[in-house]
Amino acid sequence: MELILLEKVQSLGDLGQKVKVKAGFGRNYLVPQGKAVAATPANIERFEAMRADLEKAAKDRLASAGNRAAALQGLVLTIKAIASDEGKLYGSIGPREIADALVELGHDVSKREVNMPDGPLRLVGEFDVQLQLHADIDTVIKVAVAAE
Repeated sequence: MELILLEKVQSLGDLGQKVKVKAGFGRNYLVPQGKAVAATPANIERFEAMRADLEKAAKDRLASAGNRAAALQGLVLTIKAIASDEGKLYGSIGPREIADALVELGHDVSKREVNMPDGPLRLVGEFDVQLQLHADIDTVIKVAVAAE
């Protein structure tokens, strides 16, 4: 399936690039999310007419992500959870809990922007958590898990 990207997609391409992807990825993710359109002649003409607006919107999203990353720089987020005497949590702390705690502090972060490749936190301590705010911008915050 051949598509035209309407925004930068990490590890796939930039705005306006024509890419070939598997039909399921395009049909089930890229097109419904508004990240791409089919590369038909009519869509190519429509894209060229809207290119300036799309590039301006992409620059605005990048600038916004940069401002959010600067605000999060050096942040230590403390989350309290019920834990055993050995320091193991009864439950875990995942992307949703981290995003909710950041929103309570006034930062605009969604759970899909919290990257935890090692899985949820299950111990008391201090951990580095990566936030991917844009395809080009990511930042690291410290999450301190304290026993309640």
